[in-house]
Amino acid sequence: MDLAKKIYLRSNELPSVEKFGLQSQIRKSSISVPSNIAEGCGRDTDSKLSYFLQVAQGSLSELETQLILMEELTSIQIEAELKIEIDELQKMLRVFQRKFK
Repeated sequence: MDLAKKIYLRSNELPSVEKFGLQSQIRKSSISVPSNIAEGCGRDTDSKLSYFLQVAQGSLSELETQLILMEELTSIQIEAELKIEIDELQKMLRVFQRKFK
């Protein structure tokens, strides 16, 4: 959830022309990560949890791609700490998913 909050605030830096484009997509994918983890934890089987962890992993990859696009299309640079945080979350999700395979 901390990552989603950081991304949500950081996306305010995008130009207003991106309000319904890249900004919206970045916010949706960042919110999708903790939402899918929470939904999976609320399910009654390990296979359902595993599925929602995969969806969260996909959303995290989407977010990573969108942030790269944000850097390439604007003068906004994403700090290294944020990129490292995304990488660490990807690793943590992979480890958590392995417990259910």
